[in-house]
Amino acid sequence: MFSIQTITTFFFASLLLAIAPGPDNIFVLTQGMLHGRLAGLMVTLGLATGLILHTTLVALGVAVLFQTSILAFTLLKLLGAGYLLYLAWQALRSQEQEIGVHGMFPLEMGQLYRRGIIMNVTNPKVSLFFLAFLPQFTNPSAGQLSLQMIFLGGIFIIATLLVFGGVAIVAGQIGRWLTGSDQAQRNLNRLAGLVFVLLALKLLMLEQ
Repeated sequence: MFSIQTITTFFFASLLLAIAPGPDNIFVLTQGMLHGRLAGLMVTLGLATGLILHTTLVALGVAVLFQTSILAFTLLKLLGAGYLLYLAWQALRSQEQEIGVHGMFPLEMGQLYRRGIIMNVTNPKVSLFFLAFLPQFTNPSAGQLSLQMIFLGGIFIIATLLVFGGVAIVAGQIGRWLTGSDQAQRNLNRLAGLVFVLLALKLLMLEQ
């Protein structure tokens, strides 16, 4: 279906895109710092699950809806922004002991996993990005385009897991360093709340 050269080029392009600062890797960084590296890894898995949905939408042609319907695009980004503001409120009202370091998690792994899914799925720009990015590496003469896009989406998800997984591990260590005192923990929560608010505002300002 694909040549080794195409797969290699796509994989390294995906790595570079995952490394570039964006809402998802900033989200992983923040959650890893607040709740530890395992929490960051669970959020990463949730984000990857969201990418599976976006890949499927693009492969089936459903993602075009976000490109053609202002209502669908706006509703989805409003949901995403609202969720980020909710996370900001939670972070700002948390007490020091609720931050969750050294293996003490105030959130269950399932909750963190769902956070990653919601964060990714409620960003319509991800579907639009896939809609523009994946077809550049497809070949109409090489087989069914939908299957090619699913294959490429899988490669992109692997690259994302590698990069975001690394971010989660580093973030967990940074969190340990920053939570040596009550004041540091309070500052970390405030910083996380600010980051969530900024991400929400960025999402609200997205245009088709």
